[in-house]
Amino acid sequence: MTIPLACIAAAFALIYAPRIAVVVAQAKQAEGFDNKHPRDQQAKLTGWGRRANAAHLNAFESFAPFAAAVLVAHVTHADPAWSTRLAVTHVVARAVYPLLYVANIDQARSGVWFAGVLSTLGLFVLPWLN
Repeated sequence: MTIPLACIAAAFALIYAPRIAVVVAQAKQAEGFDNKHPRDQQAKLTGWGRRANAAHLNAFESFAPFAAAVLVAHVTHADPAWSTRLAVTHVVARAVYPLLYVANIDQARSGVWFAGVLSTLGLFVLPWLN
């Protein structure tokens, strides 16, 4: 297995990291964690819990394009060193992103988001640079 392919698994796991904070926020609500209607309860979250849920949902949005980009670079035999750099950059950005989101550090969060998007775009473009 290559590092970029392993990064797909890492990016998938990172989808669920902010979910832990969401569950904690739900449990802290007056009614406690509502397992019968968790999405209704999530919709009522405020503050850091709401931001954690937004980070969780954003991770889903970024995963599919990233996974596709890694696979495109892999099957086209794009430069492995650059594929690795770009895939790792994406995973690092996605690891930092929810921390900044929950902490409400919006400008840095946007910069990290942009770095993740650019790395995904780079993986799509890389095959044309061979």
